[in-house]
Amino acid sequence: MLGAVCALAGGMILAGCGDEGSSGTEAPATAGAGAGAGCAPVAGSQLVVLEDDKKLQNTDNIVPAINAKASKPELIAALDKVSAALDTTKLIELNKAVDVDRKTPKVAAEEFAAANSLTTGITKGQGGPITIGAANFSENQTLGELYRIVLTAAGYQPKVQQIGNRELYEPALEKGEIQVVPEYAATLADFLNGKVNGASAAAISSPDLDKTMDGLKAVGEKAGLVFGTPSAAQDQNAFAVTVEFANKNGLKTISDLAAKCSGTATVMGGPPECPQRPKCQKGLEEVYAFKAGSFSSLDAGGPQTKAALTTGTISVGLVFSSDGALAVG
Repeated sequence: MLGAVCALAGGMILAGCGDEGSSGTEAPATAGAGAGAGCAPVAGSQLVVLEDDKKLQNTDNIVPAINAKASKPELIAALDKVSAALDTTKLIELNKAVDVDRKTPKVAAEEFAAANSLTTGITKGQGGPITIGAANFSENQTLGELYRIVLTAAGYQPKVQQIGNRELYEPALEKGEIQVVPEYAATLADFLNGKVNGASAAAISSPDLDKTMDGLKAVGEKAGLVFGTPSAAQDQNAFAVTVEFANKNGLKTISDLAAKCSGTATVMGGPPECPQRPKCQKGLEEVYAFKAGSFSSLDAGGPQTKAALTTGTISVGLVFSSDGALAVG
């Protein structure tokens, strides 16, 4: 997900993405001579993500990352119960419960665990204290609470400790100061690859989850980490429009957007660096041949971009695929 926009860890942590609050409209070198009319923004109350049918984004599936010395079969089996219960739709619902409905991550996790029978059939092991590290955004904290619930059922005495960004919690995980972290497969694979093989190493993440996990396990072994089963839930860059915009223009996929809405009236919105990022506007141009008429410099999947979509200021905007504001079902 976030490798596209210089992100650090899953949904809402970004580095080097410009200051929030920067705005304005600039004309990128996109819709040139011969461009079509495009699709003007359409205001609406609900957002929907367009299907990435040509697989521009890599596979940032949620996956348990575990210090190898702390790893035991019953611990991994318990964490895998969370992975098995999650998909992107359910992750959106969890995020909505916290970010929109204002429940605490602990309450949202407990309600989800009860509704999905997370603790049923979990085998108890020898137990012991376990510290679960969580990044400093709500989605990761909720995932940490889900891990706490299943590890408690497995006989452990777990606690969730909010640590911050990956640069802080990943070294602590390697050292065993924390034992478990809910992670994002593609982003962690490339992060560890940079640490193990050098900053100039070619990315090992892929739109293919199996390839991403093969690369992640290889660099993880060198860092003293092992991994549970990745969930179907993904938190990665995505491109959203209003439901009204999608219905008006007959859009379900990004290919639809490129075919029907390339042109002067179409306004693309996202963080300031989006036009140059391979997983943002640059990638849309190269993979889908999508040409926006103009670009509005906003934030990275945050309130500015979502407000610009719903108020009809931009046609399409960069969001994160598990955002609680997205249409579900």
